[in-house]
Amino acid sequence: MGVNKTNKNIWIFHHYATPPNINGFTRPYNFGVNLMDNGYNVTVFAASYLHLANENLINDKSLYIINKDSEIPFVFINTPSYGNSYLKRIINMGVYYKRLFKVTKKYVENHQKPDLIIASSPHPLAMVAGIKIAKKFKIPCICEVRDLWPEVFFMEGIVKEESILGKLLLRREHWIYKEADAIIFLKEGDYTYIIDNKWDVDQGGDIDPGKCYYINNGVDIENFYRQMNNNILDDPDLNNDKMFNVVYTGAIRPMNNVGNILDAASLLKDYNDIQFLIYGDGNQLEDLKQRVINEKLINVKLKGYVNKKYIPYILSRSSVNLLNYSQSKYNWSRGNSSNKLFEYMASGKPIISTVKMGYCPLEKYKCGLSLEKDTPEELAKTILKIYNMPEETYIEMGQNGKVGARDFDYKVLTQKLISIIEDLI
Repeated sequence: MGVNKTNKNIWIFHHYATPPNINGFTRPYNFGVNLMDNGYNVTVFAASYLHLANENLINDKSLYIINKDSEIPFVFINTPSYGNSYLKRIINMGVYYKRLFKVTKKYVENHQKPDLIIASSPHPLAMVAGIKIAKKFKIPCICEVRDLWPEVFFMEGIVKEESILGKLLLRREHWIYKEADAIIFLKEGDYTYIIDNKWDVDQGGDIDPGKCYYINNGVDIENFYRQMNNNILDDPDLNNDKMFNVVYTGAIRPMNNVGNILDAASLLKDYNDIQFLIYGDGNQLEDLKQRVINEKLINVKLKGYVNKKYIPYILSRSSVNLLNYSQSKYNWSRGNSSNKLFEYMASGKPIISTVKMGYCPLEKYKCGLSLEKDTPEELAKTILKIYNMPEETYIEMGQNGKVGARDFDYKVLTQKLISIIEDLI
């Protein structure tokens, strides 16, 4: 524990937050335990339906449950399951938002009121609730912006920017940024979004860029190396030292463009010692399995879901780790906030990114290569570049990643968060 006990109570609103023993988003937990080590009391408010596990922790009419299995308490709010239904997922978000008000009111009857709220945006409603609830308690609210939601909708063609709904979403987003006491962006260049929209005070707007901060996702380095050494995955493909392992871990869905990896693998079929190991699950997995069979891609192994505790070991046994995305389905110019990126760096193995990112850690730390175009030809060519790389250069690239990962250790990131918290309270 930290030596300076502050007795300050921090509430974190994050729809998909989970402790590490449950499959979900662990950023709130990682911040929470490090805040606790610095003397803060932390409570996380999340939804009972687990987005990544398709499981609901509440199967009765309880308004919420308190999970105390981890170092910090999690309050899971009763929200409906939604499976693969997009409409039901939207309803789930609305229920989480609405019940946050009732749950926090009841929770404070038996617990101390918060001194500050951090509201994170897997969706914007959590930030709206955070601002409103903070105003009731007369305390500050930090809004944490994970993704620029209207922009994502506009890029995917789900909503047109000039439509009534598009303008309404932008107006609501502007309100959030205006009312927040501080804004934390997860990508280094996201602050430019406010400037691009001319919402900043320098262009006659009402948002002070001085209240905008950057704290990326990161990695718990101590835990990463502990898991890497203790959780050994018995996988003959992974543990074959004669093979050059091209490894991808993560979701298998359109955004991640995993089909592009299979296309690159097809171009490298003549290299008997290069194999592609893909760990993860998603709505495209079965289609890709069929492709492997139909196209006789014997150099591709689709491993499916693997427990998160094995990821550090998997990455450490790779020859190169793939950060694989679609260039066209997202605006990468402002950076990348993927947890996976920093786990890849900590693994000490070179990284290939299939997208050209702004504010790119691969360039800054010289720990990987980025494709100019996300084509299978470019990917195959870049894999061969690392495959044929002099050993000294290869080792240096991996070590650069390990050094760079230290800047994104959650202990370091938490100190940045504390400085923002203390400025507000």
